[in-house]
Amino acid sequence: MRFFKYQALGNDYIVIPAKELREELSTAQVIRICDRHYGIGSDGILVGPLPTEDADFRLRLYNPDGSEFEKSGNGLRIFARYLWDQGLAGDRPFTLMTPGGRVTAQVLDNGRRVRVDMGRVSFDSTEIPVVGPRREVLDEAMALEREMLRYSAATIGNPHCVVLMKEVNAAMAQRLGPIIEHEVRFPNRTNVQFMQVLDRNNIRIEIWERGAGYTLASGSSSSAAAAVAHRLGLCDREIQVHCPGGIIEIFIADDWSIRMTGAVTRVCHGELAAETLE
Repeated sequence: MRFFKYQALGNDYIVIPAKELREELSTAQVIRICDRHYGIGSDGILVGPLPTEDADFRLRLYNPDGSEFEKSGNGLRIFARYLWDQGLAGDRPFTLMTPGGRVTAQVLDNGRRVRVDMGRVSFDSTEIPVVGPRREVLDEAMALEREMLRYSAATIGNPHCVVLMKEVNAAMAQRLGPIIEHEVRFPNRTNVQFMQVLDRNNIRIEIWERGAGYTLASGSSSSAAAAVAHRLGLCDREIQVHCPGGIIEIFIADDWSIRMTGAVTRVCHGELAAETLE
């Protein structure tokens, strides 16, 4: 089975061409491939391109725990770069269909950066979803481990919980992230961002990804956190999101649609031995 590995600011994904698979990947196979000791090692797997009549290309996205998920900003940038590397897409914008909706991507700077129009962000509790009456989930309280946290929730095709903090660090994300991911108010679990506002155009986040754990960067997390910062009046429309792995640029339009731009790096390609999956 051929594979291609890329990283986007330290968030790494394996692309498996759909034509390489005779049948769908099983949960056990995904877990083994993503394992950094027994497999190739990655933060997830992207499978495609797949047939579609609703976009130029379609893909499926898998977490390292084997679960399938809706959308990944870094994953979409990586998949766009893969298509560009294979000569399947050019320098002009093209569309990608994900389980979380259709997006538009464009490869820039000879493949080194990719821009993705991520779609419209929503704070509606029924769309995210968050339990309770229908509302915009903004600046609410959450009691957790004897701490009272202030959080907002959003979706950009996948669920996010943004926790506003005076300062953020990796240890905080690794301690509180898994608890919030499984908090009962989030019936589909949630991605978690711990956000520190630096100024009107810069925020810093630490990220706990649903189904993946602590990660160095996330495009959808950056999109959600930036949108929350703007919605709360803390930041302007153009925001640089400082992740541990680097900076992702976010622009928020009047209709709350998000344009994300960030780096992509090709790591390697090869062939996965069949005995690895035995």
